[in-house]
Amino acid sequence: MFSSYEICAGAGGQALGLEQAGFRHVKLIEYEADYCSCLKQNRPCWDVECKDVRDVSAKQYRGEIDLLAGGVPCPPFSIAGKKLGQEDERDLFPEILRLAKEIMPKTVMVENVRGLLDSKFDDYRESIIHRLNSLGYNVHVKLLHASDFGVSQLRPRVVFVGIRTDLEDVFTFPVKSEQAIVPIGELLYDLMAANGWNGVNEWRDKANNIAPTLVGGSKKHGGPDLGPTRAKRAWAEMGVDGKGVANHAPLPDFEGMPRLTPRMLARIQGFPDDWDFGNKKTSACRMIGNAFPPPVAKAVGQQIIKVLEYNECIDRKGKKTIS
Repeated sequence: MFSSYEICAGAGGQALGLEQAGFRHVKLIEYEADYCSCLKQNRPCWDVECKDVRDVSAKQYRGEIDLLAGGVPCPPFSIAGKKLGQEDERDLFPEILRLAKEIMPKTVMVENVRGLLDSKFDDYRESIIHRLNSLGYNVHVKLLHASDFGVSQLRPRVVFVGIRTDLEDVFTFPVKSEQAIVPIGELLYDLMAANGWNGVNEWRDKANNIAPTLVGGSKKHGGPDLGPTRAKRAWAEMGVDGKGVANHAPLPDFEGMPRLTPRMLARIQGFPDDWDFGNKKTSACRMIGNAFPPPVAKAVGQQIIKVLEYNECIDRKGKKTIS
């Protein structure tokens, strides 16, 4: 089994997907206490370190890690934020580049929001690629859509994959799955019907589309809801009240538009139903909304493993070594 070291692990979306792809996590770094508790609760076997990544040294892992992964904070590049980029104190791209230099893993994977492809960030994006090139990595960049991998949600994410230049670079991004996308009404039917709601069949028929992008936001924002005005309109068209998040499914005689529960949001994001986000609704919604969908991480992880397996099977004579 191939090894991985992950930073900004969040609630485990990327880590879970990479585990499903076949990676063994050597270390996961996460700063926020609720997120760390979530990781430890769901995977007691994972070595989770609750620490600011800027205070982490990984020199002891040099040359021993197959994949360095991270979903660095999105607000510096998000359309919902101020788009300060490298001027934002939350920009942690420099940290994953630092750790890549310390560890020199065989491969690197970083994901972020679509906003990173905006022309405003052309120079910064190219500087990231150039830095990885200078460290000895071939870099692949692509915008992936979660809905192409069975996730019932419009969720575009930019993914960087670096392959160390002493390896044969046979990496290709995963292709769109042939799996049909399940509309929200069907996806959430059993959860919405859990309390015997009489209107669930009518609601299912109306909720015949996939979800807009789920948002998590930050501690600076208020309670949980389903995003900006345009997202709330899209939810309303599917018969969902996006102004808040419910504690439970609708009761039998409920009338009007129901709100989604954290469990429903987690299923939309691609988490299994037994993934526990704790009992704090606002915190759970942040964790879910900020996550990288596990099915997308799995698909990319499987492609990275193909590179690693290929290189295990070929003669490495004359190739570079890491000292």
